[in-house]
Amino acid sequence: MTLPNRPPESVVKRLGCPLHFKISGQKGPKVLFIQGTGLHGDGWLPQVEALSEDHQCLTFDNRGMGKSQPIGQAEISVPQMAMDAKTILDHVGWERAHVVGHSLGGLVALQLALTERTRVASLGLLCTFADGRVAAGMTWPKLWLGLRSYVGSREMRRRAFLQMVMPPEHLRGITDLNALAVSLAPLFGHDLADHPPVEMKQLRAMGGCNLTQRLPELGGIPTMVVTAAHDLIAGTTPGETISRNIPGATHHTLPDAAHGATIQSAEQINRWLREFWTTA
Repeated sequence: MTLPNRPPESVVKRLGCPLHFKISGQKGPKVLFIQGTGLHGDGWLPQVEALSEDHQCLTFDNRGMGKSQPIGQAEISVPQMAMDAKTILDHVGWERAHVVGHSLGGLVALQLALTERTRVASLGLLCTFADGRVAAGMTWPKLWLGLRSYVGSREMRRRAFLQMVMPPEHLRGITDLNALAVSLAPLFGHDLADHPPVEMKQLRAMGGCNLTQRLPELGGIPTMVVTAAHDLIAGTTPGETISRNIPGATHHTLPDAAHGATIQSAEQINRWLREFWTTA
């Protein structure tokens, strides 16, 4: 996949890190997208391409990821990442925005809503969790595929990564998995055979954050939770926990998707986001 012409990047520096961000779209409601572990901001391209016609979509590279280098003096933590997002909102002059987060980005979105409630018009939480230990912890399938994504040939590592983020039925219908992995590299910001150095720091930050007990505080903020039935990383129970504990939250499940749902099931997710923002 070759990325289309994208809007020019801007930069705001915080605690030694130049945070690179883009705004796509010139009219409509404002939306901040927060990415998860090991992806740069262009991982949101399947959403931005569809939604920027009538929304202003702000995406950015998390500290230590993509062009937001060097990491700077700050430790990688969920509160730190939430304050990075707030810094970008301040810099562009957005007093309030819909906030969408995927995986670790969803945990950061929850933290942002808890600390900067007035800045969050709504929460879209995709394949995520309130207790980062859920995703940072190991199950046998995650351990096996995780190890395989680190060892072996580049093709073998790419294949293992795809198996972590795409459902088996979807992959069985694809004859050349290596070509698929190569085509997805621009969305992830790196070859799927490689792991960005910041990834382990992000995983440690995720495992050290549990916001479950604070979820009821977010009542009154319109919230939509999306889970994927084949998600090996986040599972479905953590999303159900979020929707059950935030008063008024809605919950959708994608029956044929996995952790990479924002790519694989982009059309359905984009439709749900549009409908949600209309009512929110």
